[in-house]
Amino acid sequence: MAEPLPGTSALVDLINSLPDPDGTWGPPITNETTLNGVPYAPYSKSDKLGRMADWTDAKDGRDGRSRQQYNRSYRDQQVYGAGSASLFAAPAAEDEASFSVVSNVRDSGKARFGRGAVFTRGRTQRGRGGQDARGGGRQQFQRAGRAGQQYGGYDSRSGARGGGARGRRFGWKDYDKPQRNRDASINIRPDWKLLEEIDFNRLSKLNLEADEGEDIDSYGFLYYYDKSYDKPAVKSAERKLAVVDRAVYNVTTTSDPIIQELAEKDEATIFATDSILSMLMCAPRSVYPWDIIIVRQGNKVFLDKRDNAALDMVTVNENAADAPLEASEGSKDAINQPGALAEEATYINHNFANQVVIENENQKVEMAHENPFYSASEETEPPASKAYKYRRFDLSTSEEDPTYLIVRTELDAVQKNATNGEDQFITVHALNEFDNKAQGSGGALDWRSKLVSQRGAVVATEMKNNSCKLARWTVQSILAKADVMKLGFVSRATPKANDKHVVLGVIGWKPKDFANQMNLQLSNGWGIVRTIADMCLQREEGKYALVKDPNKSILRLYEVPAGGLDDEEEGSEAGSASAEEE
Repeated sequence: MAEPLPGTSALVDLINSLPDPDGTWGPPITNETTLNGVPYAPYSKSDKLGRMADWTDAKDGRDGRSRQQYNRSYRDQQVYGAGSASLFAAPAAEDEASFSVVSNVRDSGKARFGRGAVFTRGRTQRGRGGQDARGGGRQQFQRAGRAGQQYGGYDSRSGARGGGARGRRFGWKDYDKPQRNRDASINIRPDWKLLEEIDFNRLSKLNLEADEGEDIDSYGFLYYYDKSYDKPAVKSAERKLAVVDRAVYNVTTTSDPIIQELAEKDEATIFATDSILSMLMCAPRSVYPWDIIIVRQGNKVFLDKRDNAALDMVTVNENAADAPLEASEGSKDAINQPGALAEEATYINHNFANQVVIENENQKVEMAHENPFYSASEETEPPASKAYKYRRFDLSTSEEDPTYLIVRTELDAVQKNATNGEDQFITVHALNEFDNKAQGSGGALDWRSKLVSQRGAVVATEMKNNSCKLARWTVQSILAKADVMKLGFVSRATPKANDKHVVLGVIGWKPKDFANQMNLQLSNGWGIVRTIADMCLQREEGKYALVKDPNKSILRLYEVPAGGLDDEEEGSEAGSASAEEE
């Protein structure tokens, strides 16, 4: 018989000394975590041991990934004692134990599957991406398909939990977008009382059908439009935008003598100008702040504005995804900031409308009455080509309660119809290009090279970047019952100078056709006007301020106490006086 190996007798004696009540090898079942004063990791006797020892390299040579990361089947093997690792972890400090993680994310109680389910896409997936979420960037949405659908955060292809292999992805360069903090258009004083707060979603659902309106009276005169501007400009002979000084008036509602006469005759309940009314009707498209002063006198409502109000300025790329930046937002280009661009666009529109008409005293269309705002003894400049039409619309919802609105509309020129030779009334406006490569251009094409060859793409881009401005112009044209709306395309002579411009071309549309292209519904605008008017008619007489929130899609209606706007009016008058002195 062979002699035992040295040391084996001591091992046998140790094994025999261990208690074994059940007849199986191993320590007894106990809840203690120490055995003879030595800590050990308890385990179940049914646990499987993967390997007694693994002497292989931690990496298998495939792109530097470990075996567990590369081989999916390896993850099913249990690591011995892994479930009890926390027993030997260092105890947490008392102060840390008092803290807890609180999540402000609302978990939906229902899982959304099938149609209406929300799908996210990983960084490597391609597709059309999504919706503009204000203040939070653009989240990308994608329907189920080959791109790997995810139900409730579970990837059906890889079986991995979470928002995709690389997590949630925002829109292009949204991480670099600054937080917009615009200032309000009017100083809201503490003594103003907040009456209503209406978000744009509610405004978009309002609807009221109205008639096409009827003419009450007309004032002023119109020159004929110069049709040579409809031809595309030749590069070698671009037309420069000329400075044409003409007397143009933008009188507010309560200062209009004609409206005051009509109000005294009880011709209507609501009174406004086309500029103010178009801003209210197109409110859901607006981004920049603005305000309207509403005056309730007796059973009448006057939609008014302050001097040098924000809605008098022509905005530029207001609706662009990457709108022009203010100086406080990091913009170093002074001439391409929103305020400077608005002044430039307003200056262009004023001069362009005067330039594209043929000033011939023998060939002009006279309205029934002369211009009510022009006084030859006081003015040093001749009056501009402008016709004022006072029109009435029926906004009644029932025969028992008739409600009418009178608006002062404006026309800019007249032209002969090529078919029958009759006169057509037209409105004239101008879009302006500052620099298609600068920040805030909204991905606009180069007009000089693309306006003729890709006119549709140029107009579509302007509809996207200037949705509110174009909608207002279209509404004003429809309110005035204009036959044609002329849009001029004016660009800077050099991108770095904002005082010299050239006219690249003019395109004409029928206002209603242009409204259909923009998905503009006048019935929604009339519903907004009637709703705001009813809110004021239910209140006491006095002044109210309808203010667009500078950073949110919300309208707020304030009750303004007596004298609450005196400081604003004095400040605007002082600002205009200082501007005139300069």
